[in-house]
Amino acid sequence: MNTIVQIAFRNLLQHRRRSLLLGGAVAMVTLLLVMLSALLNGMQATMLRNGTTLSTGHVNVAGFYKITAGTAAPLVTKYEALLQAVKKQTPGLDYVVTRGRGFGKIVSEESSLNSVLTGLDIVHEAGFKEVVQLAHGNLDELARPRTALIFEKQAERLHVKVGDNVTVSSQTFRGVNNTVDVRIVAIGRDLGMLSSFNCFVHHDAIRDLYELDSSTTGAIQVYLKDAEKAAEVAAKLRTDIEKTGLRVMEPQPQPFWRKFDTVKREDWTGQKIDVTTWIDEMAFMRYTLNTLSALIFVLVTVLLVIIVIGVMNTLWMAIRERTREIGALRAIGMQRGRVLWMFVTEVALLALAATATGSLLATGLCLGLNAAKIVVPKAFQMFLMSETLWLVADVPTVARSLAIIAVVTTLGSLLPAWRASRLQPVKAMQTAS
Repeated sequence: MNTIVQIAFRNLLQHRRRSLLLGGAVAMVTLLLVMLSALLNGMQATMLRNGTTLSTGHVNVAGFYKITAGTAAPLVTKYEALLQAVKKQTPGLDYVVTRGRGFGKIVSEESSLNSVLTGLDIVHEAGFKEVVQLAHGNLDELARPRTALIFEKQAERLHVKVGDNVTVSSQTFRGVNNTVDVRIVAIGRDLGMLSSFNCFVHHDAIRDLYELDSSTTGAIQVYLKDAEKAAEVAAKLRTDIEKTGLRVMEPQPQPFWRKFDTVKREDWTGQKIDVTTWIDEMAFMRYTLNTLSALIFVLVTVLLVIIVIGVMNTLWMAIRERTREIGALRAIGMQRGRVLWMFVTEVALLALAATATGSLLATGLCLGLNAAKIVVPKAFQMFLMSETLWLVADVPTVARSLAIIAVVTTLGSLLPAWRASRLQPVKAMQTAS
C-alpha cells in the first residue's frame, strides 16, 4: 500500500498543472458548500435565538379558556400553581417567563397599525436584553406600568419617538371594545419578520386592555439549556400537568393562533392547557429554513455532478497519456487491483488536500465576515431576523462538507480507474508506441 501511495503522490507532483486545476475546482466547491452550510446554520441559530426569545420559548405551556363552547381565549388562569409545577418538573431548565398574549391596533396622532401584543415583565426576561438591540430609549423603563417597546419600522410608520404616547385598542374576550394608553420607552432595531408585527408592553397593560386579573397570563414560556430536548420535555410536561388535575389538549404541531377555529368547535368550557415546542410555534420559520435547505441541496448536487464529470474526464486524459506507463506496470507484475487502487489513491490524495484547503479557507472567510458585521439588505433581514450576516462554520459542518466532497470525488474516479486496470500490458505498450 505504501508503494501505491508513493506512486500516486509522485504522479500528482509530475502533473502539477492538471493537479492544481482539478484541486482548485474541488477546493472551490468545498468552500462554497461550507459557506452555504454555515449560512444555513447561522440562519437557524439566529431564528432559534431571536424567535424563541421574542415570540415563543423552547417549550410553551399555554392554553385556551372558554367561557362558552363557541368562544376561546388564549389564557391560562390561576397560573401561579402551574408555574411552580413547571419549574419543578422541567429537566434541563434554564429559566421561565410568563407572557401576555393579544392582538390589537396601535394608534398614534398621525397613523395606526395592527400588531401582535405581547405582555412581559422585563425584570425576569433573562434573554430579552441580549437579543433586542436598542436604537433609542431604555429597556429597563419597561418595568414601569403602561409602557411599550416598538421597533424602528413601526416607529417610522406611526411617526413616534421615545416619550410619545400611543393608544392600544382591542376587543376583550367578552366582546367589549377597550383601549389603554401606553408610553413608548424604547425603540428596538429591526429583527426581520418578527419585529415587523410585534409590540411589547408591560404585562399589566395587557391585563388592563383585556380586563384580566393578576392571576391570569397568556403563556408560560420555558427555556432549556438544550433546545434539542424540547419535544422530550414537552411530552413529560403534558403527563405531569395532567397529574395535577388540569385538562391537557392533545398535541398538535401548530402555532396557537391556528388552533382557535378548532378549539371553538369543540364542546367544552373552562380551562385546557396546551403544551407545544418552539418548532410547533414557529412553523413559518421552519418553512423558510426547509426552502433554503432545498435550494442549497439542488445547488450542491449540481456542483457535485460537475466535479464528478471533471474528475472522470481528467482521469480519462491521464489514462491516455499514461497508457505506456500502465502497460509497463502491468508487464512487471502489478495486479489489476493495484492499478485500480493507484488511480483511486491518486484522486483521494488530491481530494483530501483540496477539500482541506477549501474548508480552511471557508472557515477563515466565515470568521472574517462575522467580525466585519456586514449589514444585509432590508429584504434579507426579513428572513435572517438580524441586521448583520452571521455564519456558523462549526466543526461538524466543516467535517461533513469535507467528507461529502472527498468521498464523491473519489467515487467519481472508480470507473476510469477500473478501465485503466483492464488494459492488457502488451496492447497498452503497443498503443503508446
